[in-house]
Amino acid sequence: MLKSLLATLCVASISLLVAAEPSAFGAGNLDSPNPYGLTSSEQNVLKNKHALKKVVLKSNNQANEVDSIRERIDGLQSIVESLSRKSQYNKRSLGLLEEKATKDLLNADEYEKRLGQSVELNSQLSEKNAQAIAKNLLLAQELSKLIDTINTTYVTKIEFNELVNSVNEFKSLVAKEFKSKTKLKTSSLDKMTNGEVADQAEAFYNKQYYTKGIEYYSHLITKNYKPANSHFMIGQMKFKRKNYSEAISYYKKSTSLYSKASYMPELLLHTAISMEKTNDKKNAKVFYNAILVKYPNSTEAKRAKENLLAL
Repeated sequence: MLKSLLATLCVASISLLVAAEPSAFGAGNLDSPNPYGLTSSEQNVLKNKHALKKVVLKSNNQANEVDSIRERIDGLQSIVESLSRKSQYNKRSLGLLEEKATKDLLNADEYEKRLGQSVELNSQLSEKNAQAIAKNLLLAQELSKLIDTINTTYVTKIEFNELVNSVNEFKSLVAKEFKSKTKLKTSSLDKMTNGEVADQAEAFYNKQYYTKGIEYYSHLITKNYKPANSHFMIGQMKFKRKNYSEAISYYKKSTSLYSKASYMPELLLHTAISMEKTNDKKNAKVFYNAILVKYPNSTEAKRAKENLLAL
């Protein structure tokens, strides 16, 4: 629209210039490079002509600048559209990345949570294992002390020899007693098998015929027939008669012959009680504790615990 206006102005101006009458000899020729002899009207026309040329030139320059600006605007619009498309793409990509990051964060939190739970569980298991190991180690140490005590104080060589001497003395007494008995009684034991004597000895024990029971079990000792059990049974009868010192000697001998017998909990309990009765409370505590460590679920363990608390 601006170009059309400028063109119209140019045409009108040129028409005016053509319509003006030139002076003689070129005076008043407005098309001359250096016009002269101009009237005031012609001078105004020339002045307007020059002004119009400047306006046209300026208008053309402005039109060119406008075109250049439009081209630039079109270019910028293309860039803006491209940037807009990229922005939309980046926005979608960013959304996907945020979604993935959120999922990764949730997964990381869940992993960290499970890892923490696993570490805590392992810590608890380790603590329990450590406690179990410490407890077993303590039991092992106590059992080791018990074994050392048994080996050093319970069945020493001197005590063993004393026990042998006691047995020999007892055998002598029994032998003398046998001599005072009728030959029929002596021969009756010799004619019986060891198994028959053992059955009869057990029957005497059950009936609380301890004198006969001791006689029969002593006979089995001389025949070396289940000597550990025979010593234990004599120790039981001595214990029931409250002959605690003699009972301890027979219990010691029984243990030295066979320490894995089924009656060991009872033997240890009666040994501890016998020691307590003879004022040997120190060793009595040792044997009570031995029962608790080695046979914690036995009936004797309950009695041992009660007696320990009473000491």
